[in-house]
Amino acid sequence: MVEGLRKVRMGIDVGGTYTKCVAMDNLTHEIIGKNEVKTTHDDPRGVAAGVVQSFKNCLQDNNIAPEDVVFVAHSTTQATNAFIEGDVAPVGVFGVSGGGLEGLLAKKQLNIGDIILDEKVNRKIPVQSIFLKKKQLNDNTIDSAIDELISKGSKVIVASMAFGVDSMDEEQRIQGRAQQKDIPVTMASDITKLYGLTRRTRTAAMNAAILPKMMATANATEQSVREAGVTVPLMIMRGDGGVMEINEMRKRPILTALSGPAASVMGSLMYLRASNAIYFEVGGTTTNIGVIKNGRPGVDYANIGGHDTYISSLDVRILGCAGGSMVRINDHDVVDVGPRSAHIAGCEYACFTPEEEIVDPEIVMLSPRPGDPDDYVAVRLRNGKLICFTNTDAANVLGLVDEQYFAHGNANSARRAMRPVADRLGITIEELATRILDKDYEKVSACIDALAEKYELDRNAMRFVGCGGGAAALVPYCAKKMKLHYSIPENAEVISSIGVALAMVRDVVERVIPSPTQDDIRAIKAEAVDKAISSGADPSSVEVHIDIDSNTGKVSAIATGSTEVKTADLLKEVGPGEAKDLATEDFGEGVEDIDLATASDKFFVFQGKKDHKTPIRVVDRKGFVKVQASNSFVEKVPISQYRDEVERLWEDMATFASDSIMRPDFFICVGPRVCDYSAIDISQLELMMALDLEDRDPDEEIIIICARNGLT
Repeated sequence: MVEGLRKVRMGIDVGGTYTKCVAMDNLTHEIIGKNEVKTTHDDPRGVAAGVVQSFKNCLQDNNIAPEDVVFVAHSTTQATNAFIEGDVAPVGVFGVSGGGLEGLLAKKQLNIGDIILDEKVNRKIPVQSIFLKKKQLNDNTIDSAIDELISKGSKVIVASMAFGVDSMDEEQRIQGRAQQKDIPVTMASDITKLYGLTRRTRTAAMNAAILPKMMATANATEQSVREAGVTVPLMIMRGDGGVMEINEMRKRPILTALSGPAASVMGSLMYLRASNAIYFEVGGTTTNIGVIKNGRPGVDYANIGGHDTYISSLDVRILGCAGGSMVRINDHDVVDVGPRSAHIAGCEYACFTPEEEIVDPEIVMLSPRPGDPDDYVAVRLRNGKLICFTNTDAANVLGLVDEQYFAHGNANSARRAMRPVADRLGITIEELATRILDKDYEKVSACIDALAEKYELDRNAMRFVGCGGGAAALVPYCAKKMKLHYSIPENAEVISSIGVALAMVRDVVERVIPSPTQDDIRAIKAEAVDKAISSGADPSSVEVHIDIDSNTGKVSAIATGSTEVKTADLLKEVGPGEAKDLATEDFGEGVEDIDLATASDKFFVFQGKKDHKTPIRVVDRKGFVKVQASNSFVEKVPISQYRDEVERLWEDMATFASDSIMRPDFFICVGPRVCDYSAIDISQLELMMALDLEDRDPDEEIIIICARNGLT
């Protein structure tokens, strides 16, 4: 690259209505420009046409030369939509196992049958299965089996072998023969290394079913980007918040399912420095809610079409109430809000309708779509126009939407449209608006409670980050009801595109290893690094987090890294005073005697007092809160002494109940990293720590944070 040229990162988010592109300065993260086009669902090239158009527009409108672009990535709705719409290819499952009882059991597990995506309309992935014993495999029998599957209508092949996670040879052999016949193929062991033959095979079949469509889209998108003169690898957003090169997407397109919500969460995490927050992305029809804790988003296995898979995705809850949700009423009260929205019914929002048009409004009860309840309320005006009042209208009536927000509208227009319904119910317009938002709050608060319990969030320190065009319609009201702080940041409406532009390469390797040794963990860690590099990460940037589930024996290695052209981390460093202010804000109310407990050249650790507990916050030099813990002990020691200190704290910080012992969690600040550890066995804990610490200088000082679990 010619020295001195501006370096630009570009992120493109494909939404249900609009495809939005953002260009950002690679060094400062300043937004250079934005562009949006209508998402091209009906184009012969699918959503790829909109991706390319918004990308080209953004280059042209902001005078960005193709050679300036050092990173380009996009999210995609195509995998998710393929399952929703049934745009899938028939799958042939080629199953293999040993003989005897094992073979009988495996044959039953491999015969997964059609995968039902929507029972109401008989939407499904057609699946044919064929089965061979391992000893029967040779080129002729493999070719014959593949030909038989093709003759039955299969367009793609899945190779799945019982215990294929231990040896991939047979699956690779089937893959090679299928590729010689120029038929797309997925190996089950390429998708996951976890046991569970039926689930693993089903996940692979779902991946295979979308291969032809996704490969065509990938080829069209990549070709268009190359024609625009951009030569850096095209990256695709994954559902777990990372990105991968388009070549990896061609093998595992199912990893891109749910990448839209993932993009918005990563935008909040990386652009807004939201280290600990409940995240809202409020659109017109749905609201996505997720968790960011200690700088990492909550992740779980995706459920697609009602089927559990082995695909990791951000744990985002989707609610059918948002900025444009319509109101449902009876003769006495507000019955519900949503899930249908104004645009589904072809209506404008009242608050975005000129006030002078709202003359003689009359109540109209309707079903937005065939089969919907007929208690959705709209308002017909004297000029014949049909409009709706929504959550956005209710929030404007109550004065909750500041002028700076995208959801700000004319409160008087909303009042005029809502008056006939308020009169019918015998309440004021303000009471009607409050009842509308209370219905949303019931759904939101139940979701928040479930997330808080699952992720063990400190409720006193919870805060909301609202993004999306409809954020101001819901977030201020819900935050007020829950007595929590909230923020709706600048550029909230394009936070998903920002998340794509700033995303890191991410890959996960999982194994079931009941009693892992240090060699086992070292091997899985190395495999995760290799996969991240294959997905486009710079080898020198890759970091790996190891997690061991003592109950299931599952070992997970999560590798993250930046792309070959790394983003320079030029965020202004914070000093002790500013770091303390950030920690104090994050502690929330009721924490006293906040002071700097210890520090390193990369981190500040602040400790306070509350209700006989000692909460801590770890703040890095860029101002990110990396650790929240409500009752902790902090100590700085040289690496040579860490084992003695950990063993002492393991006992001293344990919580004893009548029938159990709750062991503490540990965080260690070492160099620029915060490593976190949770285990029920001290030897397992020390094994994980040793992998991170024992190849470093024994005199190097580290910070140990020991967080007590339980109520004591």
